Amino acid sequence: MKNSPDSTFLTALRCLRCGNEYAPTAIEYVCTCRPNQGSDLGTLDAQYDYAAIRQAITPATMATDRDRSIGHYWPLLPIANRQSLPPLAVGNTPLTAAKRLGETLGLTQLYLKDDGRNPSASFKDRASAIAVARAQMAKRTMIATASTGNAAAALAGQCAAAGQPNLIFVPKTAPPAKIAQLLVYGSTVLTIDGTYDQAFDLCQAACHEFGWYNRNTGYNHYMTEGKKTVSFEIAEQLGKRAPDAGIPGVSAPVFRAPDAVFVAVGDGCIIGGVHKGFKDLLALGWIEKMPRLYGVQSTESAALYNAWRAGLEIPEPVQATTRADSINVDAPRDAIKALNAVRQTNGAFIVVPDEEILAAILPLARLGAVFAEPAGATAYAGLVQAVREQLVKPDETIVVINTGSGLKDVNAAIHVAGGVTIIEPTLAAVKKHLRL
Repeated sequence: MKNSPDSTFLTALRCLRCGNEYAPTAIEYVCTCRPNQGSDLGTLDAQYDYAAIRQAITPATMATDRDRSIGHYWPLLPIANRQSLPPLAVGNTPLTAAKRLGETLGLTQLYLKDDGRNPSASFKDRASAIAVARAQMAKRTMIATASTGNAAAALAGQCAAAGQPNLIFVPKTAPPAKIAQLLVYGSTVLTIDGTYDQAFDLCQAACHEFGWYNRNTGYNHYMTEGKKTVSFEIAEQLGKRAPDAGIPGVSAPVFRAPDAVFVAVGDGCIIGGVHKGFKDLLALGWIEKMPRLYGVQSTESAALYNAWRAGLEIPEPVQATTRADSINVDAPRDAIKALNAVRQTNGAFIVVPDEEILAAILPLARLGAVFAEPAGATAYAGLVQAVREQLVKPDETIVVINTGSGLKDVNAAIHVAGGVTIIEPTLAAVKKHLRL
């Protein structure tokens, strides 16, 4: 099959439900086998010419590339070149060794990937950059998405950088900090008196009616392609820490996969993207193994966990009420990719109660120096549970992904930290408070 005219190495779109393959220009969002059935979508997966990519780039040539944004990986993205991306750089977020945090769990190789350091302070910038690039390649006048806040803010920021009009549907429960980002970036914001799932369905209907470009997670397969870049970065950053990295006689810089990755899950698109990224690297021969992927959900929003435990292909909807708004989802829209990510890597879904999610914010910040919103802290809470259940070994290389900055939900942070103490402006008051 010939490559897509708007992407150098993209060759096809394959349905994960029925297996049909389409030319990239032949279909826009989902397979006709299940065009719009809640979680049971005909989800598409982008296929690439890996042999041609291996001829075009290598770890050695990439090491000399000054572009450290996701444009660094442009041959593995559904774009014609890196100039197709909006000018607001995304990616290259830090991967830090969390020695002190790891010691509390008996882990010697714990790393934190802090995607709260992206431009709009969340992981979702990765997908939104691709959404804007694809919409502008298709010459769409409007992009729309439904979001609990982070995907919306990410899209708003990328659109502001590219001069692209956009419209956002958010549930009225979205945190004010996330709404503020949308308004400041100049998005048209429609706050829905209902749930995220209702906002999602309304966005779908509006995009179909008015011909807008649909950025919705799970429905637009290209969002996975943006999110997979986190795996490229993790493997490249770990490779730089490898014992043989930079030693004379080593033929080229290496990519290295961790043993396990922990990430919070709502709709399922992020963990699906993490999986796709490592699959790409395996197909290229740049890593030697697939890490086990662990998707972490709140007990108050556990549709994918329930499906995994029951052996279902499609999850039954739940009535989600978790305090971690970014993963508060009734019917996950990228269920197939999420379940495949866990099942095909011998990982697991883990559920943790909201009180453990909120409690996880403090050790992440105080021992790992990562300020996470509740959804981001969910991944670490899942690791704590995995250690209890002996799902990981003490000497394994483990990566926890923080998907959003704590500044997205400062009320949650203040609540778990216990607030502040007000004293009189005197030394006596200081001594009294500190018991000096």
